Amino acid sequence: MIQLRNVAKYYPAGFGRTYVLRNINLDIAPGEFVSIMGPSGSGKSTLLHILGLLEEPSEGEYLFEEQPVQKLSEKRRTELHRTQIGFVFQAYHLIDELTVYENIETPLLYKGVGGSERKSRVAELLDRFNIVAKKDLFPAQLSGGQQQLVGIARALAAQPSVIFADEPTGNLHSDQARDIMELFRELNQKDGVTIVQVTHSETNAEYGSRIVRLKDGWLENSGQLTTTL
Repeated sequence: MIQLRNVAKYYPAGFGRTYVLRNINLDIAPGEFVSIMGPSGSGKSTLLHILGLLEEPSEGEYLFEEQPVQKLSEKRRTELHRTQIGFVFQAYHLIDELTVYENIETPLLYKGVGGSERKSRVAELLDRFNIVAKKDLFPAQLSGGQQQLVGIARALAAQPSVIFADEPTGNLHSDQARDIMELFRELNQKDGVTIVQVTHSETNAEYGSRIVRLKDGWLENSGQLTTTL
């Protein structure tokens, strides 16, 4: 599903370059749950943003479902992002002026989904995440855990094939974090959604099937997890 070949990311620095990622080779199969770990500054979020089409690599090749991403037109990249990719952020990134219902509906509007199907899909997600009673509230009226549930529901609205999650429990207390990670595991195991998460937490990482470790921009190792929580 995802293939990175000799991917690097750098930024100009004086007369030289500062590398954030170097020589990354990584394959992610459909249905995997991959955790990306590493110390601060190791390049985790940059790697996730490249995978999620939010940034472009400086070198190397990225294939998403066998399509060379760098060669796609801007229109095709935008379409791919809207139809195949869901993003979940640490800071939730909900739209403050929109209700819970409207936040979840937004990706469907971008995708051009018809009114009756939008209503049906949003209703299904509200029910699934037990937030029907919150549908007319605004993000500021919700707890952190509730906001993250809305963020995940929004990410799922367009029925993506992969979800990229950047420290999805970073602003939550332990009980809320566990609930969110259980939800990710359910989405992966029961719904077959491919999940790639960046996390500092070994506990969160172990919800996945594989851990990819970065250090100073290099891929250190990756290990298959044989135990489940």
